[in-house]
This record gives sequence, C-alpha cells and structure tokens, in this order.
Amino acid sequence: METNLNNIYLGTDPRLIGNYTLSDVTRYLRLPYSTLRSWVVGSKYKTRLGVKRFQPVIELPQLDNNKILLSFTNLVELHALNAIRRYHQIPLESVREGIEYLKQNCQMRHPLASHQLYTDGKDLFLVNSGLVVNLSQQGQLLIPEIIKIYLQRIEWDETGLPIKLYPFTRPEESESPLSVVIDPFVSFGQPVITGTGVPTKTIAERYKAGDSINDLSLDYECEPSKVEEAIRYELAIAA
Repeated sequence: METNLNNIYLGTDPRLIGNYTLSDVTRYLRLPYSTLRSWVVGSKYKTRLGVKRFQPVIELPQLDNNKILLSFTNLVELHALNAIRRYHQIPLESVREGIEYLKQNCQMRHPLASHQLYTDGKDLFLVNSGLVVNLSQQGQLLIPEIIKIYLQRIEWDETGLPIKLYPFTRPEESESPLSVVIDPFVSFGQPVITGTGVPTKTIAERYKAGDSINDLSLDYECEPSKVEEAIRYELAIAA
C-alpha cells in the first residue's frame, strides 16, 4: 500500500507543489500542447448526440486562483504516460480506468509516479482485461524494453517516491545520456546539468551569446560533454 504521497500531500513537499506551466512541460518533456492539455485538463468533442467530455488523466495540485500549474510528481506521471501511450498503444480510457482503480483500491493517489506500481507486479496495462488492472502470476511485471528506458530515467528515494527525472536530450531515447536532470529540490525544479545546480537555460543563453563549450566547462566546473548535452537539450526544446 502506498502511503507516502498521501501522508505528505497536504504539506509543502516541493514534489507536490504546482511549479510548471503547460508550456514548461511541453518543452521539458517534448509533448504536443494539445495532447498534454487533454491529459491534464480534459477535452470535449461535438458529436451527433451532443458534446462528449473526457476527464483528465492526471490529478493536478489544487490552486486557489484556478491557474493550471503542474507539480514535479505530475511531470513523472506524464513521462510514464507518454511511454505507455506512444509505445504500448493502450487506449486512454483504459489507462484512465486503471488509474482510477488503483486510486480506489490500492490507495495510490499518483499511481504512475509510484515505484510500487512497477516493482510489485501490478500490471496496469493488460489490453484484454476488463478492469485493466491485474496482478501478474509470477509476481513480476514484464515491461517492454522501451518502457524500461523511460522508467530508468526516473530516480526514486528510499521510500519509493520520485525524486529526480532525467528528460530525454536526444530524439533517439536510448542514446540520451543522463546529463540533464529535473530535481524539485535544486534550482526551483528547472532542468540543470547533472551534479550541479546550473540551469541548462543559462548554459544555452551564454553559448548563444558567444561563450565556447570549453569556457562554460571551466566556469561551471563540469565536463564539456555535459555542457554539450545541456545545449543540445535547450536548443531542441526551443525549436
């Protein structure tokens, strides 16, 4: 049973505070804006019978001013959901039902951000399952290799809560090094160079202003390869 997120939900844990706009998330995770909005806000379509509404998949922080801001935990959920939708071809309604089932029956407030989901054999994404959620007979969840690549970019703490997310810096996911990290406890959750508190945006701005990779490497005391990756990441999300 997951209790950690529930216990700290009303506190001030940086992982649960609304800190990212929709535009931030589309850039950091390379998600289409329309797709992201439908996942976190919901959507509606006109049909011959009227308007059909779709509820959001991801639960956002509650804000008094009705602004739409996402938390770091939401980023992790969306990172996992993107892998599931892109490579596992599971209908979104099935994913929504599975998430709701886990919330109601397993006390998981943010199932897709729970390390428990991926280690305790809860197979959320069985295509031919009425309830969508199942326990594997062997007690282990067989996850497709491409999904594993996404999960390997999430770092959990000792309690099983997400603590860091390493966004993809290259179009070919398997070739992306862990050179850029989003850590809610560092630089207000901005993407930074791994092992430093230096925002990738700062690196890219100085590079575009004329600083060389070697100069930036010396100034920020990090490997030139990490500086290159930070620049590659920022140039890609700015495109």
